[in-house]
Order: sequence, then structure tokens, then C-alpha cells
Amino acid sequence: MSRPSKSTLTRERILAAAAQVLSRKGYAGTRLSDVAEVADVQAPAIYYYWPSREELLEEVVTVGQQATLEHVVASLDALPPGTGAMDRIDCAIAAHLDVVLGRSDFSSAATRNAGQLPTDIRERQLVGQRAYADVWRRLVEEAVAAGELAGDVDVRAARMLVLGALNWAPEWWDPQRGSLEDVVAVAQHVVRSGLGPRFPILD
Repeated sequence: MSRPSKSTLTRERILAAAAQVLSRKGYAGTRLSDVAEVADVQAPAIYYYWPSREELLEEVVTVGQQATLEHVVASLDALPPGTGAMDRIDCAIAAHLDVVLGRSDFSSAATRNAGQLPTDIRERQLVGQRAYADVWRRLVEEAVAAGELAGDVDVRAARMLVLGALNWAPEWWDPQRGSLEDVVAVAQHVVRSGLGPRFPILD
């Protein structure tokens, strides 16, 4: 198996640096000079690989979206056959937070900047966003069908609220003030408590 060329490795290093800077500084605050500094290249060298700043950052977001989708789907696929619907949602919550908070600058960048992207880029990202939303829609629908979520729950509202909360986590989470495991456990508890079947209170 041949080793990647120097050019390929440099491109990958620049892309990774862009993900790191975009995750930290946001779309408006990301400058090519910052990316070049992290990647240890001269800023003009970036144009050898991408015609514009926008195309570089769009690729970061595309890679990040795909990384999140693949990690969550792979985690669900690894569950034993017959895993309960609510346990599958717990798994998806853990996988999502794992990838956006601790595993991938690309996923974090894509999540944190979804609302900051220019209209044309945002529209091109809709396909990936819908594919990921479909994963969660099926999870919620399966839980309702299994009686593990409240039967009268608005499936779309539930999905949007859960994803909104998970996607907001990179904005406030500080690893110095709480572990990733604690955040996952709280998120799972909130979803189970908030969307689980509502039983009547007995006197």
C-alpha cells in the first residue's frame, strides 16, 4: 500500500487546522492566516488546494456532518439485536455528544456553525442535515410504536428539541467543570423523563 503523498498530507493538515479554528472562532471569525498558523504553512499555500476561504470551510462542515452521521449510525449498528427503542435513543445521545464534544473538531465545527453559514452553503448542507434528522426521526417513531415514549408526543417537536439541546452542548460544555460522561448521563435522563410515557398520579 503506497504512502500518501506530501501534497495529500499537507492538504489533510490544512483541513484539520481549519476544523480546529472554525470550531473555536466561528465562521465569521475564521481567517486563513489563523488556519495557516495552526497548519504550519504559508497562507497563500492554502489557495493551492482550495480556490477560496468559503470552499475550505464548506468542506470542513461537510466532513463534520458526515463524521457525526457515520459515528452515530455505527454506534447504533453495533447494538445487540433486540435492543429496546429507548436504549437505542440513549446510544444515539451518547454517540452524538461523544463525537461533537470529544472526538472530532470537524463535527464540533459543523454543529457550532450550522446557523452562521452563508445561505448558499447552508442550502447545500441540507441533504446531510436531512439524512441525520431521518436517523433521529426513526428512533423517536420506533420508541413511540414500542410504547416507550408517550403516545401523544409530537414526533417532529421531540426530534427538534432533542437535537437542538444536543447541538447546543458545544457552546457551553467545559471539560474542567464536568465530564463528558456526566453530560451524557444528564442528557439521557432528561430525554427519558421528558418524553417517556405519562402515567396518572394515584391517590
